[in-house]
Amino acid sequence: MAKILLFDWGNTIMVDFNLSGPMFTWEKVAWVKGAEDALKALAGYTCCIATNAGESDSEAVKKGLARVGADTYFRFIFSSWDIGFEKPDPRFFRFIIGKLRTNPVNCIMIGDNYEKDIIAAKSAGMKTILFNPSDRRGTFSLADSVIQGMDQLSVIIEKL
Repeated sequence: MAKILLFDWGNTIMVDFNLSGPMFTWEKVAWVKGAEDALKALAGYTCCIATNAGESDSEAVKKGLARVGADTYFRFIFSSWDIGFEKPDPRFFRFIIGKLRTNPVNCIMIGDNYEKDIIAAKSAGMKTILFNPSDRRGTFSLADSVIQGMDQLSVIIEKL
């Protein structure tokens, strides 16, 4: 079965400028460096957003993505606002797996927060890629892979 790619939203796809209100209302929005090219290279995969997005339901997330043209890359958007559970609660990922009607081994979670994105996704049975552009030091034993740039993503996904 084709792999399903789940992306965190803030600081994985779009820069989180830590402004108040939903991202689609912010004065300034931007892609994370290399994210657009990475998504173009992954066009054959089912790509989804899996985000806590504190002030945004899935429709607000879609509007935020649309501001940089990223909305067209994602087939599904999953927001904790709609789900009722937040990462790192494994029920967040179990909900998504159920909605996608797939086995967790078919899913790869890509995110920049080890505790919220990687540990919980791994406990739900998914493969994981930690996006670590600032090259934070630490032990990331539950990440199947660690990348510093989005340009590395397609090669790593092929290996998983």
